[in-house]
This record gives sequence, structure tokens and C-alpha cells, in this order.
Amino acid sequence: MPSLARLQRIVQDASAAASLDEILRILSTQVKEVMALDVCSIYLMDADSQELVLMCTQGLDPASVGRIRMPLGDGLVGLVGAREQLLNIEDAPSHPNFHYFPEAHEDEYHAFLGAPIVHYRQLVGVLVGQQRDARRFDGEDEAFMVTIAAHLAGILSHAINSGKVSNLLQSHTSSHTFVNGAIGSTGVGIGKIVVPGGSLSFRQVDELCALDKASELVSFEHAVTGVRNELEAGRAQMEETPGDVKAIFDAYRLILDGADLQNAVRSRIEGGLVAPAALKQAIEELASIFEAMEDPYFRARGEDIRNIGLRLLRFLIEPETVVTNYSEPCILVGEVVSVSDIANIPQERLAGIVCQQGSALSHTAILASALGVPAVMGVGELPLRLLKGQQAIIDGYQGRVHFRPSKALLAEFRRLQRQEQEFDRSLDKLRDLPAETIDGRRLSLLVNTGLLSDITPGLQKGAEGVGLYRTEIPFMVHETFPTEEEQYQVYRKVLGAFHPRPVTMRTLDIGGDKPLPYFPVSEANPYLGWRGIRFTLDHPEIFLGQLRAMLRASVGMDNLRILLPMVSSVGEVDSFLQLLDKAIGSLREDGLEVLKPQVGVMIEVPSTMYLLDFLAWRLDFVSIGTNDLTQYLLAVDRNNEQVASLFSRLHPSVIRALNQVMIQAREHGLEVCLCGELAADPAAVLLLVGMGVDSLSMNAYSLPRVKHVIRSVERAQVEGLLMNALRMSDEREIRDMLNRFLEKSGLGGLIRSGRS
Repeated sequence: MPSLARLQRIVQDASAAASLDEILRILSTQVKEVMALDVCSIYLMDADSQELVLMCTQGLDPASVGRIRMPLGDGLVGLVGAREQLLNIEDAPSHPNFHYFPEAHEDEYHAFLGAPIVHYRQLVGVLVGQQRDARRFDGEDEAFMVTIAAHLAGILSHAINSGKVSNLLQSHTSSHTFVNGAIGSTGVGIGKIVVPGGSLSFRQVDELCALDKASELVSFEHAVTGVRNELEAGRAQMEETPGDVKAIFDAYRLILDGADLQNAVRSRIEGGLVAPAALKQAIEELASIFEAMEDPYFRARGEDIRNIGLRLLRFLIEPETVVTNYSEPCILVGEVVSVSDIANIPQERLAGIVCQQGSALSHTAILASALGVPAVMGVGELPLRLLKGQQAIIDGYQGRVHFRPSKALLAEFRRLQRQEQEFDRSLDKLRDLPAETIDGRRLSLLVNTGLLSDITPGLQKGAEGVGLYRTEIPFMVHETFPTEEEQYQVYRKVLGAFHPRPVTMRTLDIGGDKPLPYFPVSEANPYLGWRGIRFTLDHPEIFLGQLRAMLRASVGMDNLRILLPMVSSVGEVDSFLQLLDKAIGSLREDGLEVLKPQVGVMIEVPSTMYLLDFLAWRLDFVSIGTNDLTQYLLAVDRNNEQVASLFSRLHPSVIRALNQVMIQAREHGLEVCLCGELAADPAAVLLLVGMGVDSLSMNAYSLPRVKHVIRSVERAQVEGLLMNALRMSDEREIRDMLNRFLEKSGLGGLIRSGRS
């Protein structure tokens, strides 16, 4: 039997491969060698045709790759796939299921061993080993084949999710291919692919020793100056853009000029590294702090850091800027596409944006949305040099990018483009109208934010206030805890921008997935540990400084509301109220006339649901954080790919829990806001309106569509949907019912948008 070391080496080599083709080649070659096979082949499942397609072989005729297709149950490979069981046959040609393909010359091989490749209950493909002599493979061979197939399923999972398997399968039968990613900005874009600044990546940077440290420091200073000038030019370019998208450039400038980044690079250069290698290490360290966090908003800030890092790298490696002539509509494609890249293109020529990395909450996606440009993020590795100049279609509603589209596909998307433009124009009319049902039930639509640059988009889309302002970022971008004055300056700008609208500021919520680099905490299970209100109550010297900064910032505006995270007991609220009174008292002693703000708690720990009758008289409102609440209710870490598929926002238990909170809140006269991702899901909004939620808080770009849903329904209709949902035992059943209602009500376009 092959050794464990050989197995680990195969898995390690395959995991490090840059493409699916390379993964398949490594696996088939090394398995053939280790097991002394005459043939090793890998078949992948084509989900559209429900056929197993030969995608790689070592031993059969290479010309048969992509041509041999077997439906489930047909042939020996199809039999393995249909049964999802190992098949060990001494003489394959004599088996009744044997299917002869002349082009493969399989009749030369007798011994057959096939193992299914299954990933989270889904058939991915079949791994096959063959030998010329008739013999039965022994138990050790079977065990190795099953083990390597299980590892292969895991390695392929990312490629499957990114759509690359579909690309590979289709590439043998059609020139049209596509990839899937995250929706960054909705819409349809058609244009020629442009790769701004080439295809630079930190993967190309070697950690070399500097021969001249002073020269490397000068190069870095020149790069900083170059990027700073780019940002300033881009900001000026956006001067006439509707809304203050210039604030996004300011956010990038803060990252670029931050002491953390520059000092980290300089110290590494002084330690002996060349500037590109020093930059690589510094960017990896800073970005990883944010990317380790569960909250997608904070993970996106890591993308911003990487974005700035790549701009600096371009100036270090390719200081001479290449000017591109944008004579026709273009789609920007790159590992990351910076805000400067976007600003360099005449807006009438920018058809779309595709990023190999990134999420819907990155500033690239935010800027794309502000400009009305479709964007798809996180599509994974792409052959950028081969794609340059090719035509592509961005389907920003499905998060899909089509390459080399057919004439028929182009015509269909041009029709959709016209249709969606008309629909979006109709939503613009809703900006200043209330989020009110046909029969007069009104909700407040609020925005989630955490950066000053996010403020304007919320106001532009008609937000009636801030439902969740994350206060963690000032704490996370400093080398020490920020001072009361530093916090005051930030909070004052936020409260002032939305005045007189209410702004709900969540107190410091670090710990778990949001560690502070200068205050590390080591815990076996940080998500159930020292985080949120637990941390701040244990550090009143930090908590009081934040409370004083918030209260000072609200003087003269009085639109502050304070929200407590991770509350799990009544005692925590009582302790907070004592600290709040202490902060108010100290400020009044200083001569400031501060008012006591409204106070609420996050309902994200299940225990809080059962304490509302004790908490009600202490609070003014509650805010339901459905992301964490769902995670804790279902015992599912949605960032763990092994169980992420079990994370279900419309799980029957989640719907019942939310309804129970609403019933208790009404009994005690508590206002209820919902601020998780569920608030941006048009199908879920139907149920939330039916429950009687007072306000919904979401990302700015979901506001118009959610308002459209609310203004299109009657309270009785959605209450009926809620009653039906409470009787259903399956998330899919609930989702299908809600989608049918959306279609029947003329809201089917919202299903296509991917938001439901």
C-alpha cells in the first residue's frame, strides 16, 4: 500500500496547483505512478447534462478527453457514479455494464478500480485506475483509491464553486465559457476585457535581500508618492460624479498614509529586504488581521489594504504607466481593480468590473455601485493574458461573467440590459418616498456602516438613519487604543452627516473574529469567549472613554442611540447603565449638557430571547443580529466550508425565533430593528413585514429594492405568508413559497437579482 507520506505529497502538490487542469494532471500522473497503474483517468460531473465527462487521463488516447461522456448508470464509470460506491472488477470487458469507446482503446485493459468523488453529498466525478492484466485489486489499493478520491473532492470544491469546472467542461464543446463570483454591483455589462496595469501579483514577489537599503527606502517613498498622486487625480476625476464618491478615495488615502503600513514596510527594508518583499510581508500581515474576521464588512477592509498594496507594487516594479486607449466599452479585469483604475476610464466607456479577489463590501464594489457599473467579485484565478481584448458579458444579478459569448447570448443580454435599466430608473423615483405597504404599514429603512466613506451612498439611496454603525475600525487601524478625542472626531462626523436622522452606534465589539493587533487574546473558542460587552465591561477605562466620546459627539444633535453587542444576561445591561450614568455625570461636571441617549441590545445570543420580559423596562429598543443569531441557533460556522451549506437564513427555527422575539417585543412596547443580511433579502422581507418589524438596516445598495417590495404588498398578504411559513418544516419550501409570491406580484426581477 502507498505510504501516508506519498498520499500527503500528492494532496500537497495538488493543493498548490494554480489551475484545475494542473490539479487533474498532478493527481492522475502521481496516482498512476504510486499505484503502478497502466491507466489513471478522472471524470467530472457535468451538472447541466448529468453526464460524467473524461477530463484527464494518463494512459488512454488524449484525443478522447472531453469526448467520452457517460450518463449516470451507463458504463462502468456511470455505474460508479450512480451508486456512489467503489467498483473493483477483475475483467472489465466481460462486465455487462462495460461500454466500449473505440477512440479510447479501453478493451486493452482488464482490471478496473473506480472510486466516486463526492463533496458534501454531491457527486463531483469518478477516479478510475486500470491495468492490462486481469486481476482484482487488493484491499490496500481500494483503501488508497477511496482516500485519494475523498481528498480530490475537497481540492476541487473551490474550483466547483467558482464555476471553473463548468468552464473546463464547456471548453471542449464550445468557445463560450463562464465563471461565477460574488455580486459586487448589479446590472448587465458588455464590453472588451482590459487588464489594468498588467497582471502583477504578490505571488510573483520573491523575498530577496536588499543590496542597498537606502535605495530601497527611496523606491518605496517614490511609490507612496505615486499612489498618493493617483488617488488625488482619481478624486478630481470624480468631481462631477453624482454623490460624494470622493470619500472612497479619502478612505484609501487614510490606508496609504497610515503609520501602521508605512512603518511596517520601512522596518522590513531596514531589516534587509528589498522593497517589494517588505511590502508583501507588511500587506499580508495587516490584511490578514481583517480577513480572519467573520463579519464580511471587516473582511472587506482587508481587501482595501491589498488593493493599496498592489498599487504600490506596480510603482515599485513598473514605475512607467502604460496609457490605454479606451475607444469602446470595456470591462476591467484583474486580481483586484483599484479605485484609481476605475477613475482612469471615461465613465461612458466603463461597462463593468471583474475582480479575482474581493467581496461585495469592498470599496471597489461600493464605487461600482455608486457609478451604476456592474461588478462581480472573487471569481478566482483567470488567465488574464489570454483574456485581454476578448469580449465578455457581466451578469451582475447572478454574479456570473461570460467569456466569448455567442451572438444569441449577446442579443439576449442586450435585451436584459435595456429591461433592467428601465427597472432601475423606476426605483430612483422611490428615494424620497416612505417604505410603506399599500395599506399604510410603515417601516424605517436604515443603513449599516462603519466608515465615513460609506455615509454618502446611504443618504443617496434614501436611508432614514443608521441602524448599525460599527465602531471597531478606529480601534483596529491604530497601534494602540484610540484616545477619547480621536473617537470623538470620527463619531461627530457620522452623527453630523445623518443629523437629524438617528444613528445607532454599536459599542466596541472586539474578540472572536475581530482581534486587536496590539491587544491579543488567546482562547480555545473565541466565538464563545471574551468578546463584545464582556470585554468592555471588564475594561471600564476603555469603555468609559468610548461612551464619553459618543456622548460628546451627540451634543447639539441628540440623534445618538447606543447598541450593546453580545449581551447574554440582565446583569450586563445593569452594569452598562451604571457606566453610562457615570460617563454622563463626568461630562456634566465638565460643563457639557449631554442628554441620555436611547439604549438597546443586540439579540444575537439565543439566551437574550428569553430575557426580554426582564430587559424591557431597562431598554428603548432591541436590534436583531440575524447573522450571529442564526449561527448560534443552528450551531453552524458559516465560514467553515464543511458545514456552511447548513447555514440557512430562512431555516424554520430561525423564522420561529424571530417571530417569538417580535411577539414579546410587542407585549412590552419595545421597538425592533433587524440589521443582519436577512434585511436585504427581498423574499425574507415579506416575512419580516408580516411579523411587524419596525425597521430594517442593510447595505445602502439594497435599500431601493427592499423599499420596492414593501410598497408593493399589503399587510394582510404578508401576514398570510408568515402563517404559512410557520407551518413549514423546510427552508426550501419556505423560499419557494416566497419566490412564487414575488413572481405573482410582478416582483420576479428581484429573484433574478440574486438577493432572494
